[in-house]
Amino acid sequence: MNKKIDTWEYVIKPNRNWLEIDILEILSYKDLLWFLIKRDFTTFYKQTLLGPIWFFLQPLITTIVFQVIFNRVAKIPTDGIPPFLFYMSGIIAWNYFANCLTETSSTFTMNADLFGKVYFPRIIIPLSKIMSGLLRFFVQLIMFLGFYYYYLKVENLNIQPTLLTLFYLPFFILLLAMLGLGMGMLVSSLTTKYRDLRYLVSFGTQLMMYASPIIYPLSILPSEYRIFIIANPITPIIVGFRQAFISAGVIEINMLISSVILTIVIFLSGLLVFNKVEKNFIDTV
Repeated sequence: MNKKIDTWEYVIKPNRNWLEIDILEILSYKDLLWFLIKRDFTTFYKQTLLGPIWFFLQPLITTIVFQVIFNRVAKIPTDGIPPFLFYMSGIIAWNYFANCLTETSSTFTMNADLFGKVYFPRIIIPLSKIMSGLLRFFVQLIMFLGFYYYYLKVENLNIQPTLLTLFYLPFFILLLAMLGLGMGMLVSSLTTKYRDLRYLVSFGTQLMMYASPIIYPLSILPSEYRIFIIANPITPIIVGFRQAFISAGVIEINMLISSVILTIVIFLSGLLVFNKVEKNFIDTV
């Protein structure tokens, strides 16, 4: 009598070590990742009056408000750079980081029902948020380049970037994504047990913005406060992103190295903690 042997296409192993991250498994779900990216991007403006125009309105209106309040009323200088470009460059970079952080910080709590019904690598969800946010970032960057071209050609301002600074631009975008993803995964993992942390995310993000050189240049900071702003890992990233276009501010190499190291540590910590929590979070959510 022949014994039938069952063959399986995939075997789920529940006792995976929390330090083990299966990159090949994540890559095998690239179709799901693309579907989630497309869903996030399209649902952002569905059932809205202005549709995709919101991609442009949010940073544009924020830039105008900042220019009126902080530059014209509060008289905060912008290192000789047109205030409109100064604020918009910082806002676009900050928005991408803030969206990465807030969108990924609720991964477990917002998707508990989905996670309880079907298996797939849970990290696909935060990765989709990072990638869909990157699409919105590039849309807003195109708008910024339009105003940038106006100031170059019409206003004849000497703010042309160098090839070296533009070469570093993708590096700063990558740091924004890694920092936002790492912090978001840490918060998402902690909120499975401490639900009140999700209420602190939006408040803490706002405080972090004012501790970053978004509305002011580093050159005007008093020496006793400068160290606290520099300790913020996003500070050299914002300065570097702005300098790539309008040569505003000076990046100190020590400041940049410490930011890169801290960003990598936060990203790896968030990844490992997320990988550990995803194994049994469904019992606590």
